[in-house]
Amino acid sequence: MSAATAEASLTPLFVRLKLSLMRNGLKGSSKRKAVWITSLAISLAFSVLATLGLALLHGHAHAGTAVVLMGAILALAWTVMPLFFPTADETLDPSRLVMLPLRPRPLVRALLASSLVGIGPLFTLCLAVGAVAAVAHGAAGVVAAVLGAPLLLLGCVALARAVATANVRLLTSRKGRDLALLSGLLIAIGAQLVNFASQRLFQAGGLTALEPVEAVVRWLPPATAVGMVDSASRGAYAQAAAQLALTLAALGLLLRFWERSLTRLMVTPDGSTLAAATPEKERGSGGAWTLLPDGRTGAAMQRTLRYVVRDPKTKSAWVSALAVGVIIPVFNAVQGSGSVYLACFGAGMLGVQMYNQFGQDTSAFWMVAQTISSPREAFVELRARAYALALVTVPYTVLVTVVTAALVGDWTRFPAALGLGLGLLGAMLCTGALASAHFPYSIPTEGAFKNVVPGQAGLAWLGIFGGMLTSAVLSAPVIALAVYISFFADDPATLSWLALPAGIAWGTLAAWTGLRLAAPTVSRKLPEILTAVSKG
Repeated sequence: MSAATAEASLTPLFVRLKLSLMRNGLKGSSKRKAVWITSLAISLAFSVLATLGLALLHGHAHAGTAVVLMGAILALAWTVMPLFFPTADETLDPSRLVMLPLRPRPLVRALLASSLVGIGPLFTLCLAVGAVAAVAHGAAGVVAAVLGAPLLLLGCVALARAVATANVRLLTSRKGRDLALLSGLLIAIGAQLVNFASQRLFQAGGLTALEPVEAVVRWLPPATAVGMVDSASRGAYAQAAAQLALTLAALGLLLRFWERSLTRLMVTPDGSTLAAATPEKERGSGGAWTLLPDGRTGAAMQRTLRYVVRDPKTKSAWVSALAVGVIIPVFNAVQGSGSVYLACFGAGMLGVQMYNQFGQDTSAFWMVAQTISSPREAFVELRARAYALALVTVPYTVLVTVVTAALVGDWTRFPAALGLGLGLLGAMLCTGALASAHFPYSIPTEGAFKNVVPGQAGLAWLGIFGGMLTSAVLSAPVIALAVYISFFADDPATLSWLALPAGIAWGTLAAWTGLRLAAPTVSRKLPEILTAVSKG
């Protein structure tokens, strides 16, 4: 086979490989197939609704402003979201391919084609179609729309892959992944700044106030693909041609940058492996660890807390949750639109860490599984993990509630807000334990960009979001009490102090019930859980 033929066959090979990875990830479990199909159906439903919603903007005076800004936000999301959210794309980490005799240019084409396969690209394409449909008018607008939608999709995917490849060595090293925590915090803070700035802009005059921003963004690729459609529809053909040229030039530069990054990745040795690792000094088991309970409970708590300190992915999730949990209520309070009840956001962010408890052990869970032979032992293991989580989250929830109450000056509802936060935390410990038992998934040890192995992304999302919705339902009595105190009580100060022990009691009961219900399932389905969490 000639080199040209081999290069031409590389693209369909990678597409088939991507499809095979998705198909093989669903083998062996009918429940996993059902969850994946459910997640696909939900994503398609959202895609159709989003496309129709954008298409309904057709003819609106500010449709161009809305969709151009949406295109820019979509590109930004594609750049950063693969670093922080689960993904099932094995091709995102090109370091797996460095030992294969592949040329960078055909490899870029093959990776780009395989990256277009999946739920994420389909959702993006639907948004792109809706965006161009909202602003397409006349024959020129339709022709531009036919070009604009795929160009926006290609620009988003190429941008994500180029950034990922350029940083893969940094983010797959231990120090680099620790540094990524700082970027995660900056992005979280920046997102809130953008959120509050948008609120102020809308208060100042709605979409009209965003027109100066849109006038700049429409010249920033890949949002230029949507701007081109709007310009062509308005008869500004020179402007549309310039935006098309800018879109194509930016896409070409991105692909060139991606190709050079791949070349550098495939021919440059990894500096982290050149020198022998310095042996880590033995650490004693004294210090604060001696304050933990004896026996299995203390050992499991220490193991869980050490994951938070040492494992980069667990540490990243915790640091992001801690940061965002305080940013939301504090920023709202500073802006004058805050409420003491927003402190519950911090409890909710940390409560999510209870989900997929066994997945964080990865393949090492088999050592824990050897010690579980009865529902009682499974209960003790789950209870210890919940204790470790509560050891951090309970003081954190109290602290965030105190700070929020001080900033908004609402000490009357402080006890009710704290009770609601602790009740919500207990409900999430309940649903987290159940989700860990019924929806376990593997967290890959390799690849800074992957938080779940192929075929299990739907399982992860369904477990997390289903658990969060169930937690809200379980917290309904405490929520109802807080609403009554805030809006209908004649003596809110007295009732607020009664809501605090009520919330604590309700959260404790919910957490204990969830642990009790999850323990028999863990004991009975231990081999299945072990298989699910060891796939990475």
